[in-house]
Amino acid sequence: MPDSASVLLAIDLQNDFMPGGALAVAGGDEVVPLVNRLAQAFGHVVLTQDWHPAGHVSFAANHPGCQPFETIALPYGEQTLWPVHCVQGSRGAALHEGLHAAAARARAIVRKGQNPALDSYSAFLEADRKTPTGLAGYLRELGVRRMFCCGLATDYCVAWSALDARAAGFEAALIEDASRAINLNGSLDAAWRQLRAAGVARISAQEALG
Repeated sequence: MPDSASVLLAIDLQNDFMPGGALAVAGGDEVVPLVNRLAQAFGHVVLTQDWHPAGHVSFAANHPGCQPFETIALPYGEQTLWPVHCVQGSRGAALHEGLHAAAARARAIVRKGQNPALDSYSAFLEADRKTPTGLAGYLRELGVRRMFCCGLATDYCVAWSALDARAAGFEAALIEDASRAINLNGSLDAAWRQLRAAGVARISAQEALG
């Protein structure tokens, strides 16, 4: 059973990432009941939300002649362009309505991607890899040492968050069956290779629950 030094980090369980959403992750809604179950077993729960302004740099619609899922060079590095999604205050940006237990138990919600000129996959650092969200310091103040990551999508925001958790000195695990992937151009296999190399554990929800 997780203890007070562990946190469940449930990432981007928002309508736009669910089936029928603007940037749907296949099977994204399937993880919601499992995340609720996990949340009830953790003393610390943190949620994240993509929270973009309409003019966000990651939206293909804001780059004339570009299409979603193309890659362009920006001042902070390569950027995959996405369909317009999770615009601040929209229904698509809202947490899935079934996320009752996890939302009720959340001690904090980290809203990322608010800077119109900078994307943000990770719950810890913006995509420039310099600008912190403040989550690491918040968790250290709570005495957290172990991070259990889940949500959407495995190969992007969940993986980046787990990798940054390790880089910040936390133990980290990715709960595979409580996450779903986009798998764009082999991104899922690449993410698992990076996670393994960084020492992020690949576990099931049952293992997380002990």
